[in-house]
Amino acid sequence: MYKRVILVTGTPCVGKTSIARLLASKLDAFYVNLTELALHENLVLGRDEERGSIIVDEDRMRRRICEIIENCDKKVIIVDGHYAVSGVPKELTTYVFVLRRDPVELRKFMEQCGFSGRKLWENLASEILDVCLVDALNVHREGIVCELDVSGKSVEEIVGEILGILNGSKKCRVGVVDWLGKLESEGLLGEFLRI
Repeated sequence: MYKRVILVTGTPCVGKTSIARLLASKLDAFYVNLTELALHENLVLGRDEERGSIIVDEDRMRRRICEIIENCDKKVIIVDGHYAVSGVPKELTTYVFVLRRDPVELRKFMEQCGFSGRKLWENLASEILDVCLVDALNVHREGIVCELDVSGKSVEEIVGEILGILNGSKKCRVGVVDWLGKLESEGLLGEFLRI
């Protein structure tokens, strides 16, 4: 059976999990959260105490994801995680949706989730400098990688955009946002790029 494997990726706090879960529900898809999988199945090499995060064993993660996809009885698998591109083999991936959020808005979400200090500024810099998008484009071609600006939009709106791309009524695009230019024009770049 042909299976569609759809990755939902982006910087922490852009809304990956909410969007991926609703998308999975709409598509009757199997849902995988990479962080939950890593913790539940001990696919972890250690812990980065400074950043308060786990260090995932990417080789074991890729093998486990291959098993899940192969054994899944659903036609669509949604994989959620900021490192989804490195955790899911290229040849199995159908689409990569890179979620982007305006750094001013993102900072508020991150602070509400308890991000502070170096972890906050590193993740904001990652969003501003397109790290998740560049990672996706280093592995997959345009047409597979779709960049979506989620700023100020509801989960339902974003899922509607993704469904439109999947059914061909909307175009998959990259180059949608320029946070560096936006922050520079607003005089906020120095405040946001602190690392």
